[in-house]
Amino acid sequence: MAKISLESLRSIDGYIASALVDAESGMLLAGDGTAIALELAAAGNTEVLRAKRKVANALKLNDSIEDILISLTKQYHVLRPLESNQKLFLYLVLERGKANLAMARHELRSFEKSVDIA
Repeated sequence: MAKISLESLRSIDGYIASALVDAESGMLLAGDGTAIALELAAAGNTEVLRAKRKVANALKLNDSIEDILISLTKQYHVLRPLESNQKLFLYLVLERGKANLAMARHELRSFEKSVDIA
């Protein structure tokens, strides 16, 4: 896999950190930002994604997860499985008071389409 730069995500309003994560192992493949322990967050959010996928399958929803939003009082955490490779997901941390969630989700979707992740 080519080295992926997450630097362009810094332009998102309220940006704190971001990561590209292997959804099977929980391993951090790329990270940007020092305000959060990204390796710990990658592993923990892998479990969140696995749990949601398990529930969706059990409910026979016949649908895929576009993103998962975790709203904290001071932050938003967004998990977005890649359309091109469901074994990977993007993780974005935003300062809630400065973020525009709709725009952040749009920018994350655009970022995903701009990178070549094989």
